[in-house]
Amino acid sequence: MKISWGTAIVMAIVSFISFIMFFVVTMITDKAYSHDLVVEEYYKTELTFQEQLDKTENATLLSENINVEKTSEGVVITFPAELEFSKIEGKVFLYRPSNKQLDFEIPLSLSSNQLLVPDKRLAGGRWNIIIDWTYQDEAYYFKEDIKY
Repeated sequence: MKISWGTAIVMAIVSFISFIMFFVVTMITDKAYSHDLVVEEYYKTELTFQEQLDKTENATLLSENINVEKTSEGVVITFPAELEFSKIEGKVFLYRPSNKQLDFEIPLSLSSNQLLVPDKRLAGGRWNIIIDWTYQDEAYYFKEDIKY
């Protein structure tokens, strides 16, 4: 059977459209390709970006910054020893880029200059640790990515 050039062009176009539609449907329905925004209110958060930069600059002016260390018990967050830990207020937000359901926040209530995030709350993989804290009416901001 001989196929005319007009029929071949139509078959090529139909094959190409089928190929593209297969990938569109795969991307829409497959959970592996489902990615959420970092924050729900992106534009509202973006308006406070200069405040965040100022807080980060304050943190760099300290003699030592926050130290994040992975241990067998979990993640230990160590605040500067020069600061009185009872006057530190704020929150620690742990963000999991690959799964929004694993995100959680811990309010700062320190009994020493260290805070332990237990191993049972952390799944293996990449985490973003964001610490927004104040000490004697001075605001600070710390952000670090870790692999747990």
